[in-house]
Amino acid sequence: MNFVHAYRINILGVLMGILFGFLMSRAGATTYDYHVKMFLFEDMQLMKVIGTAVVIAMIGVYLLKRFHVSAIATGTEVDFVKKPYQQGLIAGAFLFGVGWAMTAACPGTIPAMVAEGKVGAVFSLIGLLLGTLAYGILQSFIANNGSYKDAFKP
Repeated sequence: MNFVHAYRINILGVLMGILFGFLMSRAGATTYDYHVKMFLFEDMQLMKVIGTAVVIAMIGVYLLKRFHVSAIATGTEVDFVKKPYQQGLIAGAFLFGVGWAMTAACPGTIPAMVAEGKVGAVFSLIGLLLGTLAYGILQSFIANNGSYKDAFKP
């Protein structure tokens, strides 16, 4: 078995990631000024890009469900399992929004910004990784102590 055959799914994932990053860059999603202008309601170009992506994703999900499409990697039917509501979801969404507004970056745009050589994105990436680590540690702590309230008792 050769290298390309053994890692074809990983190679496809990397190529799709590069294409996604390139398209985000071309759309202006990796440019700080577009984010600032969007949040100040001065230029809605980025909001139009986001809205277009949402509509295309909705159509794509509908078509995937309608035609019972199989996944490229596994060959199994693509399934959309609804996740249950979790306590802290609203607070997490609020923190995500605050972080996005402060850095003009979200987890999807940070790798593309780093690839473009934007130094500020490196700090966002470090913050993203530290936040993910803190979340994992906190979740483990809460799971081992039984409740959310017990996690903050001295």
